[in-house]
Amino acid sequence: MNAKTLFLGAALTLAFTLPAAAQEADHSGHQGMTMEAPAEGQAASTQAFIDANTKMHKAMDIAFTGNADVDFVRGMIAHHQGAIDMAKVELEHGKDPAIRKLAEDVITAQEGEIKMMEEWLAKNAK
Repeated sequence: MNAKTLFLGAALTLAFTLPAAAQEADHSGHQGMTMEAPAEGQAASTQAFIDANTKMHKAMDIAFTGNADVDFVRGMIAHHQGAIDMAKVELEHGKDPAIRKLAEDVITAQEGEIKMMEEWLAKNAK
């Protein structure tokens, strides 16, 4: 096994275990927060990022099938949607033109990849 394979394996392990660990963590400080009512002194963008992150982690908490291809694609759809949601927060609140352009590019790329993965699942996840 080469270093690239080990690194990829470690990265995938983190991608699928960190959301579960985050859900088990104490999030009592986040309960009841909404985009309309950020905590006192907290930027609206911060709450929007928290909301997007929470939504993504919940969606990534999939029931694993034992089929690595299917499980990877299902988890990545949620992960990519999280990137889209975060990019939309940037477009709503961000000011830097280069970062706003990056957010637009992220949305375009991730939407295309989600479409491809959904089509793949429709054909292959039986």
